[in-house]
This record gives sequence, C-alpha cells and structure tokens, in this order.
Amino acid sequence: MKNKKNSRQGLTLKQKEAVTGYIFIALPLVSLIIMMYYPIIRSFFISFFDWNLLQEPTFTGIENYKTLFHDEVFRTSLVNTIKWVLIYVPMSVVSSFLLALLLDRKLKGAGFFRTLYYLPVVCPIVVVALLFVWIYNTDYGILNFLLKNLFGIEPVGWITDSRFSLFSIAVMSVWKWAGYNMLIFLSALQGIDENLYEAAAIDGITPWTKLIKIKIPLVMPSIYFVMLTAVIDAFQMFTEIFIMTKGGPGYSTYTVSYYLWSNAFEYSKMGYACAMAAVMFVIIMTVTLVQNRIMNKKVQYDA
Repeated sequence: MKNKKNSRQGLTLKQKEAVTGYIFIALPLVSLIIMMYYPIIRSFFISFFDWNLLQEPTFTGIENYKTLFHDEVFRTSLVNTIKWVLIYVPMSVVSSFLLALLLDRKLKGAGFFRTLYYLPVVCPIVVVALLFVWIYNTDYGILNFLLKNLFGIEPVGWITDSRFSLFSIAVMSVWKWAGYNMLIFLSALQGIDENLYEAAAIDGITPWTKLIKIKIPLVMPSIYFVMLTAVIDAFQMFTEIFIMTKGGPGYSTYTVSYYLWSNAFEYSKMGYACAMAAVMFVIIMTVTLVQNRIMNKKVQYDA
C-alpha cells in the first residue's frame, strides 16, 4: 500500500535526490563533451584532410602525417619543446618548493611575502612577457645595465642569441608561475602533523634529515601533482614564445605549439596543424602515463 501511495504522489525523496545529482553531473559533462572531447575528435578527423578554411576540405589520408615526419622545422620544434620541458619543469618545481620551505616558518611578515611571491601569478602573461622583453633588451635593458656596471660584462642578447633565448624565457616563466606552485607546496607542508617534528627533535635529527625523511615523503602527492601539470603545460607552451621571440632567433625557440599555430592561422594549413596536434596529444599522453607509473610508486597518501 505504501509503495502504491508513493507512486501516486510521484518520485520518492531518494529518487528526487538521484535525479538532482544526475542533473548536476550532466551540466559539466555536456560542457566537457562540447568544449573538449568534440574538438579533440574533430581535430583528429581534420588531420586526414587538406583544408585552408576557405575551401571544401580534401581527403588526403595520412599524407599530412607523412609530411610531418619529414618536416625539419617540426623536428626542430619538437627538440626545442623537449629542451623546454627539461629546462622549465625542474626549475619551476625546485624554486617553488624552496620558496614554500622558506615560508613554512613562524616568521613575522610571512603573509606579506606569501602575497608578494604570488603577485606575478595574477599578472597577465602578456604583461609579464613584455616586461621581460624590456629587462632582457640588449641595448637598454636593466639586466645588461647592471651586469655591465657591476661586473663589467658586455651586453648579452638574452632573447636575440640562440644560446640563451630558450633559457631566458624559461626564467621568465618560472618567475611568473612559481607563486602558484609555492602555495600548493606550502599547503602540503603546513598539513604535516607537528607531532612528527617533535618526535624527530627528540631523536636529534638534523634539519637536512628532517627534510629528506619527513617533509619530502609527506608532500610527495603535491610534488607529483605539480610535476604532472608542469610537464603538460610545458609541452603546450605558446604565449611566451609568441610575445617575446616569435620563434627566433632562427628556429631556436620554435616549439610545436608555436609551429602548430603558425601553420593553422598564418599559412591556413588546418589539416597539417591538426596532424601536429594529434602527434602532440599522443606524446603528452605517453609522457603522462610514464610519469604516472614512475611517480605513483613514490607517492605516499597517508601521513
């Protein structure tokens, strides 16, 4: 009788809660499908066509991929991208972690310094890139001015010399994003149980041992997250190159993302650009899976 009564009245409370939950899940899921999954599938589909955005696409099969693997500029861009990952990711992770260690102390003004280090994060990347273009300027940049007047070093082409350009942009990018990763590490460090430190102090361990044996193992989930996102972001780096060097000098700062954009929107080779995107998707996915396999063995999720 009770079930019949509920059926006449409509959905039960449990069923209403379930429907509400499905609605809340459906909204972001639809957005994810429209904004992410469909473009990925569509991009892969377009990679088999020759399309300049103005005419009807022409099916070419795997010709774009054949051309891609014989393209010297693409190989150079891929090498530069890997160099960028190897330069930027360690610098970013280490500098952010060191900043977090410095702020993980009971110091006066710690909140001020935390805000100060985070300020570059909220600044637009275009503004930061233009700022560093002026700082790095060979003729009137403040960096060369200081080096010449303090140490007698002749002006260096920080972004006009192929030997320094990629590293110089990496320094700028680290300065821009160090505050974001610093907060993640700082949150993890401050979440460590103080009893562990007290027990370690009783045992008389050194600060270095405390760092190696207590802090790093317990913040390893945060290190894993920061490294994973840093690697993915580094493979997709574009804005810094576009603003500061346009891929120069020569092809020394050409990355795959910049070369992809150039083919898509400067030369209208949309199919060729989509083929690059598909290759980069496979590379990033492979690197992420390998990184996940390696790091998961070292991650400890319980204190």
